[in-house]
Amino acid sequence: MSAPLAAFVIFVCMLFGMALGSYLRLVLPDHHTQADSKDILKTSAGMMATLIALIIGLLVTSAKGNYDNTTSGITQSGAKIITLGYYLSNYGPEAKEAQELVRQATASAIERIWPDESTQGVDLTKMETATGMAEVYSKIRKLSPQNDSQKYLQTQALQISADMMQSRWMLIEQSQTNLPVIFLVVLTFWLTVLFAQFGLLAPRNLTAKSALFICALSMTGAIFLILELNQPLEGIIKASSAPLQKSLSLIGK
Repeated sequence: MSAPLAAFVIFVCMLFGMALGSYLRLVLPDHHTQADSKDILKTSAGMMATLIALIIGLLVTSAKGNYDNTTSGITQSGAKIITLGYYLSNYGPEAKEAQELVRQATASAIERIWPDESTQGVDLTKMETATGMAEVYSKIRKLSPQNDSQKYLQTQALQISADMMQSRWMLIEQSQTNLPVIFLVVLTFWLTVLFAQFGLLAPRNLTAKSALFICALSMTGAIFLILELNQPLEGIIKASSAPLQKSLSLIGK
């Protein structure tokens, strides 16, 4: 289920809870919402609201950390590609073919992860089967250094290309980090019950209903951000391709 759809379903559940609470306020005898009963409802609603706020706050922090790690990995990959291109350009004409392979692998990665810079999801299957950097590594290994300088450049280039292959798999693994479905189900249940309590306590006027609607909308926005940031290479909020675009423009210069 996509992040927008999941957030919408949770939003509908909160509205349902609010409507259920308003209905119960009409059909229940008055003593269920008066005096001591109202105090208990307020206390339980406050406890649930605190629990939910704590959970969502921790999830936002975790999701933002995952997004930042992916962004950092892409930035580091861009820097490594530029450095790899520098080593290969200084190696000599023999490394020209390897340098061109680096350019092709970089362009291919950009196309797979950011197809037309749209909101289309990344094709993880194509990422997993990509062999661009493996071909670069093999090509560099086949070089025959003629002096210590070329041997040093070859060693450094091999190290960077190996790091790049590892970074690719790190991006793939990070992209498959999802919140457990049961976790979302439990969170949805808590929110539905909470808004049912709010609906039970709220007076039947437009101001109160509007305030609850805005609260539900805000909660939905937080959940949407959590789901989106947990998938930094997919959806609407995607990590930027600028570092790789920059490295692509500098390879061979």
